[in-house]
Amino acid sequence: MSRIGKLPVTLPKGVEVKVSDKNVVNVKGPKGELHRNVDTAIAVKVEEGKVVLTRATEQKRHKALHGLYRALIANMVHGVTQGYKLEQELVGVGYRAAHKGQLLELTLGFSHNVAFELPKEIKLLTATEKGKNPMIILESTDKELIGLVASKIRSFRTPEPYKGKGIKFKDEQYHFTECIT
Repeated sequence: MSRIGKLPVTLPKGVEVKVSDKNVVNVKGPKGELHRNVDTAIAVKVEEGKVVLTRATEQKRHKALHGLYRALIANMVHGVTQGYKLEQELVGVGYRAAHKGQLLELTLGFSHNVAFELPKEIKLLTATEKGKNPMIILESTDKELIGLVASKIRSFRTPEPYKGKGIKFKDEQYHFTECIT
């Protein structure tokens, strides 16, 4: 649990990390700015272009938090430099996706269209090409937020096991096992 926490997070050029006295980590980079509250059992220091985390004790909980917060801060640094991108594919006859600003409108075979308002931190694109399945493309600096939004969109019509119809991630393979009774 603590092996990840011991590794320092290297800061690329253009990334600035500040730690407030209330253990709030601010990461600022070319793509944006992110904030995270860190547990008081974990001390965060910026030393010579690296972020180093130390834990208060050797308790199991503190070891787990040590690795967790190191991974979260590394994700924040990656997000403000390169960003995250998720692509989802709508598989099914008549399934469509359109957007107006931050409002995603989905036609998924229900008696009504599904409208979903995305947070302003996420950039939304929809693509429809002839002969291909419609795509939903999400881009953001926050890995946690983009994952939550993508899972919420997927929950509107999860892929069914027989034909694979539904909303799936691009290049996702569905493997099903047979039930032998």
